[in-house]
Amino acid sequence: MDKLTLVGFFVALVGVAGGFALEGGSLLTLLHLPAFIIVVGGTLGAVMIQTPMSQFKLGFQLLPWVVKGHSLPTDVMVDRLIEWSNAARAGGFLALENTALVEEDPFVHRGLNLLVDGVDSQVLQDTLDAELTLERERLLRGAKIFDAMGGYSPTIGIVGAVLGLIQAMSNITEPELLGLGIATAFVATIYGVGFANLIFVPIGNKLKNLIHQHTLHHELIVEGLVSISFGENPRTIERKLNAYRAG
Repeated sequence: MDKLTLVGFFVALVGVAGGFALEGGSLLTLLHLPAFIIVVGGTLGAVMIQTPMSQFKLGFQLLPWVVKGHSLPTDVMVDRLIEWSNAARAGGFLALENTALVEEDPFVHRGLNLLVDGVDSQVLQDTLDAELTLERERLLRGAKIFDAMGGYSPTIGIVGAVLGLIQAMSNITEPELLGLGIATAFVATIYGVGFANLIFVPIGNKLKNLIHQHTLHHELIVEGLVSISFGENPRTIERKLNAYRAG
């Protein structure tokens, strides 16, 4: 569980709602179902229009990364790569055949199989780099739907406010109802701006940071496997890979 994300959301929510309450506002006035439906429904609809279904689904599949975090066993992977380099140095690439067969990580599995098959080192690097690049771009496209939601949400909030004002003006002969309607109308604007800046944009940025960490982890794997393929000394490989531990 990523505690910092939850604490950050709580601090932001308390800051905004608490400041409003200190000014004498009633928090109940911020709870308005029609405004919520307009902003969330309109935002989701706009994003769905511009986004392929696979990308839209991927974005929401990445949401658990934001809440739970996306921890990667970098130290463990460095140790494993060093172990594999020693095994390859002693018994050749075929010494890693059994390891490749039982490897559960698809990316590592493919890399080890290429290594065991004895493909050229440059071909190994080009193949893994291409796969890594495509995977990074695929994940970033999923994260970008939250950037899009953050862009549409404030505008949809304004649409909701205008719709609310239209409804409020129907009560122009009743000042009390008119004032209440105007206040309610602007809740949609608050929802639009608040959702964009407290939820959608932060989620998009958090996902991009996590994808960057994900990419660095796989770059470590590529670096290790290619170094083994080139037949580098295990001590040299260890010194090279230890730089990733600090990241």
